[in-house]
Amino acid sequence: MKNHVLSFLLILVCIITVNAQHKGNYDQISRQNILHSGNATIYNPTIQQQISKILNPSTHVFIDVKALQNVQATTYTAIFNVSQIGPTADSTNLLMNQRISNIKSQLKSIGITEDDFAIDVISFVPNYEIEVQKKLFSKTYTEVPNGFELQQNLHIQFKKTNQFETILTACAKSEIYNLVKVDYYIENIAEVYKNLQAKLLTLIEEKKAYYKVLGFDLANYNIAIADDQYCYFPKDFYQSYQAFNSVSFEAIKKKKGVTSVKKQTSYYYQPLSYENYDIVVNPSILEPVVQIGMNIRLQYTPKPKEAKPEPKVKTEIKHKYYVVSPNGTLDIKALDTDN
Repeated sequence: MKNHVLSFLLILVCIITVNAQHKGNYDQISRQNILHSGNATIYNPTIQQQISKILNPSTHVFIDVKALQNVQATTYTAIFNVSQIGPTADSTNLLMNQRISNIKSQLKSIGITEDDFAIDVISFVPNYEIEVQKKLFSKTYTEVPNGFELQQNLHIQFKKTNQFETILTACAKSEIYNLVKVDYYIENIAEVYKNLQAKLLTLIEEKKAYYKVLGFDLANYNIAIADDQYCYFPKDFYQSYQAFNSVSFEAIKKKKGVTSVKKQTSYYYQPLSYENYDIVVNPSILEPVVQIGMNIRLQYTPKPKEAKPEPKVKTEIKHKYYVVSPNGTLDIKALDTDN
């Protein structure tokens, strides 16, 4: 019996360990150390459970549909800042060109050609130093150029994310480390919006049929509409945090001094959540993507009932005269009212 109990406890511990391997470090961060620099919302799905809303019946009908599509970028552009100094203008420019030429030659092996490079010159200025000239009774301080500084932004375009590691390695070999940003581009964004629009229109027709089954013929309603479309790039959804573990309990037990360690800032990609969307195209993503969305809201208001005109009643009175003759006979004559 003891062996069965021990086996059960061992299996339970293994299950807990396996589950813990999928949680990551995000749940272990201190809420006080979160850096709210990104746009992603911090929440705990265990605590914030979905609460049933109170439904209020209404004679108005609202159709609110939302669609989201995750789109992988067609091309990417990595931007590096490069700075070069030299004793003369020509030598400075020559050294810069040599560094960039080395990068171009290394990236040819992964299909990045000369057309995938662009140079954006930021500044090209001389540096000065103070020259002291001693005279018999005084000193003169004069600024003289002692070199030049050339600063450029190097734009490198690539089509596959696995090429980026090679780009970083090639730039590092030329002592270029300052990665400014990576831009995402989509060539067929109009087709994406068209696809979302078609899916939303199909969903709206399904909802209209549903309401008709419930007894709401929307043909008898006035309609008002509002729509919206948007596009979000990965740079808008990176959240940062810092780990909170910095105290050594072993040092406390041994009564030794504790040296605080600088906490590393970590980042993670937190895309838009799908919970508020009716349609999600390409929901499973492996890498940061461009998220394109479209919302349509329809409001149906009952048409006012037309007032039926009351029938007009025409009262016509025909007057008659009774004429009695001297011999006692009675004669009835109608009165002509037209004249």
